[in-house]
Amino acid sequence: MKVKICGLNPVRDVQICIDLKVNFLGFVFYYKSPRNIKLEDVKKLKNYNKKNSLFVAVTVNPSDEFLKKVAWKNFDYIQLHGSETNDRINQIKSMGFKIIKAVKINGKSDIDNYKRYNDADIILFDTPGMEKSLEFPKNLISELPKGERFALAGSVSQDNVENIANLGVNFCDLSSSLELDKQIGYKDHQKIKKFIKKINELKN
Repeated sequence: MKVKICGLNPVRDVQICIDLKVNFLGFVFYYKSPRNIKLEDVKKLKNYNKKNSLFVAVTVNPSDEFLKKVAWKNFDYIQLHGSETNDRINQIKSMGFKIIKAVKINGKSDIDNYKRYNDADIILFDTPGMEKSLEFPKNLISELPKGERFALAGSVSQDNVENIANLGVNFCDLSSSLELDKQIGYKDHQKIKKFIKKINELKN
């Protein structure tokens, strides 16, 4: 099971995720989100030895200026949550980034929309509300395509990740379930440790 933890603080949360060998560390650039980070905090990411972890800039229709001035040399992946087309994906890839494209799922008919983004490196099946914490429809998890290219976001937690893995998901994206109660955007390091411990147990 690969793990991406999203909505991290560049100072507070990065080292623990690297130490726990979290695969993908996500940083939100979306002003409507309580997890949005300041552009001046990006430079703090250079202080870390990433080891095998990868940094992801989570965006909505990012501009070329943002990609060149903020994301370049700071992030390995650009995660796209807007109206980006496959052509736009290729434009961004030509700048030297890998792409995670979010596909918003309301119903079963939405799943095949991922085929529009053939050149994305990773497809993230997500709920419609990026700035809101919504639960992914449980009845649709088994309908998602399988493989390392496909990830699931939406109320994944320590309590349900084993069941999700049994449905064939091997890449999950978490945010709100790892936060302190009633403090949106503030990660609970004990919850992160317990979740990764659970993931390691599933591997054995």
